Amino acid sequence: MDSESWFLIIIGLVIFNFLFSTGLEYINHLNWKDVIPNDLKDYYKPEKYRKAREYSIRKNKISLISSLFSFTLIIGLLCFNGYGYINDFSLNYNSSYIQSGIFFIILYLISSMISIPFSYYNTFVIEEKFGFNKTTKKTFFLDIIKSFIITIIIGSILLFPSIYLFETLESGFWIWLWAGVSALMIFINMFYTDLIVPIFNKLTPLDNGDLRKKIEGYSSKVGYLLKNIYVIDGSKRSTKANAFFSGLGPKKTIALYDTLIEKHTDDELVAVLAHEVGHYKKKHIFSGLLLTIIQLGITVFFLEFCLKQPEISYALGGNEMSFHLGLIGFSFIFSPISLISGIFMNYLSRKNEFEADSYAKETYSGEHLSLALKKLSVDSLSNIYPHPAYVFIHYSHPPLIKRLEALK
Repeated sequence: MDSESWFLIIIGLVIFNFLFSTGLEYINHLNWKDVIPNDLKDYYKPEKYRKAREYSIRKNKISLISSLFSFTLIIGLLCFNGYGYINDFSLNYNSSYIQSGIFFIILYLISSMISIPFSYYNTFVIEEKFGFNKTTKKTFFLDIIKSFIITIIIGSILLFPSIYLFETLESGFWIWLWAGVSALMIFINMFYTDLIVPIFNKLTPLDNGDLRKKIEGYSSKVGYLLKNIYVIDGSKRSTKANAFFSGLGPKKTIALYDTLIEKHTDDELVAVLAHEVGHYKKKHIFSGLLLTIIQLGITVFFLEFCLKQPEISYALGGNEMSFHLGLIGFSFIFSPISLISGIFMNYLSRKNEFEADSYAKETYSGEHLSLALKKLSVDSLSNIYPHPAYVFIHYSHPPLIKRLEALK
């Protein structure tokens, strides 16, 4: 296939992805209903429900404008040889490692010029208007700087060995890359709480009070070993509540947002924990990790295929094959496969969520889990009527109403 054909394929995929995602967002927005479900009438008062709808409208508008800017940028880079000009600039350096590094840093900075203003508006206008924002401007810009540094570090860890393997091996590059990225992914999963989280947030051990006793008592009853229980200062950025579990194997670290503890009873929090324990007991964590590694293998296999098509680099404005242009071309060409695999992974994730809910109901309390889910949804002004097509494509968790029905 010649470079012109690859160029047309890439342009077509970029246009399709934009129209497809925008269309899904539109029909999802239209699916809002005026009637509040009976299960939520005690929580979603009419005034707050209208507020949730307005919040959704504002978020959708800024998301659409942001997507339109990004789409225009990509189309401009493709049609006016933007990738080629950036590639030519990077060729001023002799090392292929430096060339690719410079290329991606320039793209990252260009992308940030679009994303940062929208992120700022979203944080200090929309989130502020609806009572969620607690982020100071200092924290906002420090987060950007920290994210940039982490991106450079992790990007270098991934990029430079990949270039070395590609330039050294005539074939089988993807196998070694698959092994290396899989190992890095497992490492980050194991030490995320210890290495990444403290860069952005403060972690404090949960006090030896009733909540800790209930969590440890439940964990002991079901045979679930806990490594640490932390409280994370999520309130320094938002009033929204959250929690996460980190680590692999039988010992896990729990991080509860301080906003979650403030808004929920001890029994509701333990029910949320029971749900997460259900994922471990049902082997969802292991099967999910295995499927992710398999998915990663398919991805890097296609990456090697694209890198060995010099016409893809030519289609993006290069005069010769280059690793970074091939990688950019791959990101466009692989998008249909990524969409299909994402749908499959989300389907399995929704199935697993139902199973984890069931486990929490059997081992602790379905009633308290239902209360926690209702509060989380209402407090975050989430859409309780997502369109089925949008759920099918994007949702990793079942819609709230479906989960409440299953818990009954």
